[in-house]
This record gives sequence, C-alpha cells and structure tokens, in this order.
Amino acid sequence: MPAKFTVRVEARFEAAHFLREYRGISEPLHGHSYKVEADLIARGGGLDADAIAVDFVSAKKKLETLAKKLDYGCINDVPPFTEVNPSAENIAEWFARELQRAVDDENALVTSITIWEGPVNSVKFQPFP
Repeated sequence: MPAKFTVRVEARFEAAHFLREYRGISEPLHGHSYKVEADLIARGGGLDADAIAVDFVSAKKKLETLAKKLDYGCINDVPPFTEVNPSAENIAEWFARELQRAVDDENALVTSITIWEGPVNSVKFQPFP
C-alpha cells in the first residue's frame, strides 16, 4: 500500500455569529476566536518531483484568504450564511468546499477541515470517507 502524506495548514479569525432558531429561539449575537485547520493530500497520495505532497505556502495562503472573508465581521452577513445557519459544522463544510475549489489546480484534495470555536470546542468535517 503506497504511503500517503497529509499536509496540515491553519488560519485564525475573529468573528461574530448567531444561530437562527437554535433550540426554538435565535441565539444572541456573540463572537469567537476561531481557528481553522485544513488537512490536504496529493491526489495520488504521494510526492511530486520536488518531493512535496502539497505546497504548504500556497495552501496556507488560500486558507488565509478564505478566513479573511469572515474575519472581524458577522458570519451571518456572508453568503451562504445569509441563508444557512453559521454553525461550526456548516462553517467547516464551507471551508472544505471553498478550499477544494482553490486547490483543484494544484492536484490536492481536502481530506478534512477542523473548526475551533475557542480553545476547547471543535468540529471536524471530512468531505469523503
């Protein structure tokens, strides 16, 4: 079985949000110090001619660009969260989808996204089994 290398990059952002109809009522607006971790692999699982699975620099820059879309604002004001509840689960799925689009041209696959709402609570999304 061929070896697979997983590359992890992370970004941080500060944002407010509220869940609509959380357990029957809308939550009050509140904020978190978020961290997003992205795990990526090369489509073939191995290394390229430069002995690199996924370029750290490029992947991190793309993840940070996505995080800046949410940084210092209200997540509820950013599509698709104008319609979709900005739960940690939905935020993780959004990052996975948007980052995958951003790295498609680099022969990379996003295998998981972990969203941290502060230092102790997190959710991990895996786009495929």
